[in-house]
Amino acid sequence: MSIDLSSLHILIIQGAGSVRRIGEIAAEHGQRPLVVTDSGVLNAGHVERAVASLERAGLAPIVFHDVHENPTSDDVERCTEVARDHGIDVLIGFGGGSSMDTAKGCNFLLTNGGEMKDYRGQETAMQSMLPFIAVPTTAGTGSECQRYALISDPETHQKMA
Repeated sequence: MSIDLSSLHILIIQGAGSVRRIGEIAAEHGQRPLVVTDSGVLNAGHVERAVASLERAGLAPIVFHDVHENPTSDDVERCTEVARDHGIDVLIGFGGGSSMDTAKGCNFLLTNGGEMKDYRGQETAMQSMLPFIAVPTTAGTGSECQRYALISDPETHQKMA
């Protein structure tokens, strides 16, 4: 069985100051957003502007900033635990490909259960997933434009799509 993607909604907003709109966009999809990012993006102050926009929209965002380069299933599981503990209903990947992929992996586990290795390959999600908002701060990976997540197995270091 696979998910019908015919109703997939993709909205691309770009340009200077676009992050100020993240609150209004997220509010259309949920009330408890999880911003998934890394410590570098957080320390640069970018996440602070996004959180301020989310709060102005009346949302109660949670920030998970423990994303590592080339994320493993351990990173995804830690993110998923935070998301479950806070009743997250919308995910925001904020940063580079690692943040996007961690957020996507978290989405799989939150909505479909199991472990990351259960989702290797195509059309493996059986349940609809939560809304996902991608806010790329880097250029190159294109992770914000695809539905796949590249997650490594922490023991074998093999990457799974």
